[in-house]
Amino acid sequence: MPVIKPLSSGSHDAPSQYKQTSRKGKKAWRKNVDVTEVQQGLEELNEEIIQGGVIRERDSADLFAIDVKGDSQISKKFPKHAKKSLKADEILNKRSAVPAVSMRKRAGDKTTNGLLPIKRQRTDWVSHKELSRLKRVADGQHDTAIQVNDATFDLWDAPEEAPAANLDHTKLDVKVPKTMKQAPISLVASGKAVPAVQKPSGGYSYNPVFTDYEERLAQEGEKAVEDEKKRLAAEEAARLKQEAAARSAAEAEAADERANMSEWEEDSEWEGFQSGVEDEGSSIAAKRPKRKTQAQRNRIKRRQVEEQLAKHKAAMKARHIQEARIREIAQEVEGTELARAEALLRAGDSDSETELRSTEKLRRRQLGKYKLPERDLELVLPDELQDSLRLLRPEGNLLKDRYRSLLVRGKVESRRHIPFHKQAKRKTTEKWTHKDFVL
Repeated sequence: MPVIKPLSSGSHDAPSQYKQTSRKGKKAWRKNVDVTEVQQGLEELNEEIIQGGVIRERDSADLFAIDVKGDSQISKKFPKHAKKSLKADEILNKRSAVPAVSMRKRAGDKTTNGLLPIKRQRTDWVSHKELSRLKRVADGQHDTAIQVNDATFDLWDAPEEAPAANLDHTKLDVKVPKTMKQAPISLVASGKAVPAVQKPSGGYSYNPVFTDYEERLAQEGEKAVEDEKKRLAAEEAARLKQEAAARSAAEAEAADERANMSEWEEDSEWEGFQSGVEDEGSSIAAKRPKRKTQAQRNRIKRRQVEEQLAKHKAAMKARHIQEARIREIAQEVEGTELARAEALLRAGDSDSETELRSTEKLRRRQLGKYKLPERDLELVLPDELQDSLRLLRPEGNLLKDRYRSLLVRGKVESRRHIPFHKQAKRKTTEKWTHKDFVL
């Protein structure tokens, strides 16, 4: 049975390729050279350094000794039944010629001898004399003869310097869109400008007058009733539409069934006699359109050209008439614009006190793809009115009001909140770890 072994063997030899008989190219030299001999030589050299130095560099007197007389203690040192020493003791008795690392503490940068240094005057701080002088200068008391005069020219009206030649041709000038110079368009159907912060009426107070509160409560109730009626009408229309669709589908199925039953019941000969199969060829031949001749095509083409020319002449005639009375048109437009501005100003003055209204109609075509969010109902019911500030519960949200004000004034487009964005698709793979083992 074969034994499964890992790729890394127990020996410490460097991985080498199979020996080759030919090494003619440099690629073969770099890739297939066996370095085991070099590593063995380096290990032997390290062992010699540990044992006292390289043998080839040492003197013969350090390596050899001449024994003039024999040792008489050999028989006593190594008797016949001497006990062998342990391998652990033999390893511990070996001592390297390389000195060990010293464990003595070395003096660091912050270590001192205990003597205090000599005090010197600091140069990175402000003296009391300089501090008092700076305080006097701040109060307007100048020791020197410096006279402070007002500027005789406006710094912001200085002539604009000519821009230097742009040597960097890679930099492109940013093109500002033309809509940046145009005023934002309000989303209100009346077209008047809406103030940024609208002034609420008396019905919005937490301690309102009874008449104001009753009027606002009635308005909000009527609006809620109208909304509910619209919702019920939409539901009823949807229900009727579904019933009509189901009724038409049932009628179509019944008609198909009746047609199928009539085909089986009627006689084939009588059906063929009534259907008029013999006259089918003549009717098809009569309905088939004939091919137009070249004269007919030319006549149609001339008629189209004449119609286009007549339309162009009429448009040019209307344009000449407008150019003739362009001054009258300009005066009329100016008069209508002035009248509209005055009407808006009067409407703004009249509605300045009661500007905040929930029944303000918006334009049908709004800015952006999404519709304007509805205003939150800020109304306290009669049973929720409190006579104490401690029991008061605040209504509304200033952040939502400011955001909706920006949308109504046309400053920002209405957007939809996207809580979860699309995540990047990840591809999972399994590592082929079984390839690390060989049989």
